[in-house]
Amino acid sequence: MMAAACAVAFIVFSCKGKLSEAEKLNLKETPVQTVDSMYLVQTDDGGIQMRVKAGLMERYDNDSVSYELFPKGLEVFAYAEDGVLETYLQSDNAKHYAKKRTNEEKWSAFGHVVVQNIIKQETMETDTLYWDRGEKEIFTDCYVRLFSNDGFMQGYGMRSDEMARDVVLYKPFNSFAVVVQDTTKVIIDSVNFVGPLLKK
Repeated sequence: MMAAACAVAFIVFSCKGKLSEAEKLNLKETPVQTVDSMYLVQTDDGGIQMRVKAGLMERYDNDSVSYELFPKGLEVFAYAEDGVLETYLQSDNAKHYAKKRTNEEKWSAFGHVVVQNIIKQETMETDTLYWDRGEKEIFTDCYVRLFSNDGFMQGYGMRSDEMARDVVLYKPFNSFAVVVQDTTKVIIDSVNFVGPLLKK
């Protein structure tokens, strides 16, 4: 009888120790789902719209907002209506959140963020970029560099449609453009340039 009482006491003590560890767990800071080597394909009527790759996805959930973190980076491949790959995005870190009551959905990319419009042959670099999926636009208030066949632009702040087709750069500085006259390329410094091009 004494041995049975000791065994019961040992089991209760062991469970109590494990329960105290569980009580220390903060569920608000613990992901409800983790996915290694995530690969996602989004289609519409059989046509591919977007592919997403990530080394790690962590999903968090509470009463009003659910969000996913991508601490190992994110790659997004966006396709035009005819199925041609048009836009590519790569970032070191990313976050996606959705508000449950309003269906508001936004993405944020951080670190070294690169956006390429492959069709226009334009490349944009920044350290922070936001994508408002409802408004179908990307934007930032941070430093931006834009490389294209027409020249180089840099400035603070940018806004564009979500496919990076029409990039508007705010507060530009020290940019230059390449102008083709006949068969000659002329580089124009937007800061130091004064007056029209001289005719030969």
